[in-house]
Amino acid sequence: MDCSKLNDIIKSSKNILITSHVNPDGDTLGSMCGLYSAILEKFKKKCDMIAISKIPDVYSYLPHLSEVKSVEDVDKSREYDLVINVDVASIERICDAQILFEKSKFTVNIDHHKTNNSYADLNFINADASSTGEVLLNCFQNMDWKINLDTAICLYTAILTDTGSFRFDNTKPSTFEAASKLVEIGVNPSDIYKKVYESDSKTLVMFQSHCISKAKFLEDDKIAYTLVYKKDMEKFSAGDDCMEGLTEKLRAIVTTRVAFVAKEMKSGGTKISMRSKFADVAEICEVFGGGGHKFAAGCTIKAPVEEAAKKIINEIKKRDI
Repeated sequence: MDCSKLNDIIKSSKNILITSHVNPDGDTLGSMCGLYSAILEKFKKKCDMIAISKIPDVYSYLPHLSEVKSVEDVDKSREYDLVINVDVASIERICDAQILFEKSKFTVNIDHHKTNNSYADLNFINADASSTGEVLLNCFQNMDWKINLDTAICLYTAILTDTGSFRFDNTKPSTFEAASKLVEIGVNPSDIYKKVYESDSKTLVMFQSHCISKAKFLEDDKIAYTLVYKKDMEKFSAGDDCMEGLTEKLRAIVTTRVAFVAKEMKSGGTKISMRSKFADVAEICEVFGGGGHKFAAGCTIKAPVEEAAKKIINEIKKRDI
């Protein structure tokens, strides 16, 4: 991957914005903070960073995360020289930040989702990579940028979380090579693992236990799903970060082939999170304007929770699971 153009455009840009996707996860946050750190190291220039929605507390250890601004606090009339989206599979996933992207003099799209349609002026998309963090690491090495410990911690977090701690099917030899490089720089795998996977709040555990207790099963338990209503979130005072990992818990059941969570949105409609062991759920989510990876994808359906769940179930049943 020739990243020389990325080096040149960053070097020539005076004001830069890095944007993460809505409902941020470890990959988009690690990639955003990692790119910020690398640019600061290379060019001694600070970028603006935007989070579209609340950042899960579990990622509070990430270097430079405290400098991330909420999209509500950013001047939408500003024109940036450069806007870089990281881990943003479709432009709609930056929501209100789209206006900043469209007004920018130049745009860059760095991602690893196969459904990404190369919507920017310059696109770096590698669907074979485990994560956007891995794509960025390859770019930094290609450009011969120095990777300091702060950058390494961010990129390792991105890779670790998007591979489910190196458990998912997107884990390949190149993934371990990337992780090894970051550990050589000084990342402590045990420390990062504990911060990401052993820092759940009591609220998250109790909320997810409630959601799992309501799970429904179809097709000889091959399909597992649960419906999450606003009243459930309110009962436990749960934020969107409490949804993290819920779908994976349903997929982990031995009989499950396809799992999904249908969550009632405050603005109306239903957010769908899908996981599978064999079926291409990205293909299912694309039917509803969403996308993602073969075994991990999502979409939003403009319908009440029960109706949205029925639509998803009908699509699942059309396929061999």
